[in-house]
Amino acid sequence: MSHDTTASSIDTSIGDLRIRRVAGSLGGEVQGLRLHADLPAATIEQLDAALVKHKVLFFRDQSHLDDQSHQAFGARFGRTVAHPTVPAPTGTKLFELDASKGGGRADSWHTDVTFMEAFPKISILRAVKIPAFGGDTVWANTALAYERLPAQLKQLADSLWAVHSNDYDYGADRVQVEQERLAHHRKVFVSAVYEAEHPVVHVHPVTGEKALLLGHFVKKLVGLSSTESARIFELLQNRVIRLENTVRWSWRQDDVAIWDNRATQHFAINDYGNQPRLVRRVTVHGDSAVALDGQRSRTRSRPEATNDARIDEVITATA
Repeated sequence: MSHDTTASSIDTSIGDLRIRRVAGSLGGEVQGLRLHADLPAATIEQLDAALVKHKVLFFRDQSHLDDQSHQAFGARFGRTVAHPTVPAPTGTKLFELDASKGGGRADSWHTDVTFMEAFPKISILRAVKIPAFGGDTVWANTALAYERLPAQLKQLADSLWAVHSNDYDYGADRVQVEQERLAHHRKVFVSAVYEAEHPVVHVHPVTGEKALLLGHFVKKLVGLSSTESARIFELLQNRVIRLENTVRWSWRQDDVAIWDNRATQHFAINDYGNQPRLVRRVTVHGDSAVALDGQRSRTRSRPEATNDARIDEVITATA
C-alpha cells in the first residue's frame, strides 16, 4: 500500500505561520516569515506556541538581521541576558561561537547555562558565517526522552537531583582536544565558577510535560558517589540522545534557529576542519526548574559580587 506524503500531510500551521515538519520527534521550519522586532504581538504569540509544540524552529534567509536587530527581536520573548563568564562582542549581550578562536565549538550534548539556578528559557542562534560543508547542529527532545523511559527508570529519575557546574570535564568524550580550546575553557569559561542543583526530572512551565534535565554541565548526582553518578548519568543521557529522538539541521548562511531550552539538548558537530564557522546567540532569561514535588532548583555556589556589570546582571537575574 502506498502512502501519500504530500505537502499538506507533512506541513502544519499555527495561526498565520506555515511550518514544515523537519523530523518525527521535534523540529519545524517556519516558511516565509521575516524576523524582526516589530512583528505583531499575535505573531510572537504564534511563534511561542509553535516553539512549545515543535521544541526547535528553523528560519531560512534572514540576511536582514544584524547584531542589534537580532537582539531586539529576541527581546520580544523576554529579558535577554549575557553569558555569565564569556565576554560578549562589544556593545551587545550576544554569546558568540567562533570556530577560529579557542572554545568556539560546542561539540558536546548540553542544555544552555544549566550551571545557573535560573537557566535560559529560549535561545536564538543566527548563522553569521557557515562552512561549505559540515557544522550541522543536532537537537534532542528531553520531554519525549522522559516519556519513553520504562516505568522503573522513570521512578529512579524522578527521585534524583544533579549538581551542574561550568567547571565540568571539558575533555570528556572528545578524542582530541586542542590546547587552545582547553586554555580558553579554563581561563574564560571557568573564570568564575557557578554551581546549581536541579531536579533530573523537571516540569515544563507551559506544557506541564516532564523532561530530563541533564547534559555535559552535570558534575554529579546528589547523594551518590562519582562512580555511581557517572553510570546513572550515562544511562539516562543515552536515552536523551537516541537518534529517533533528534533532529539534525544543515545550516545555510543567514539561517536562524530558536529552541526551547527547557525541553531540549543540542550538539554542534565538529566535522568542518579549519573552515570558518561563526554563530551568535541571543539568550532569553528563564526561571529555576521545578521538580515533581514542587521543589525548585537552588544555587550551590556563585562568585562573590563584583564590579563587572555583566556578572552582576546575571547574578541579579537568578536572585
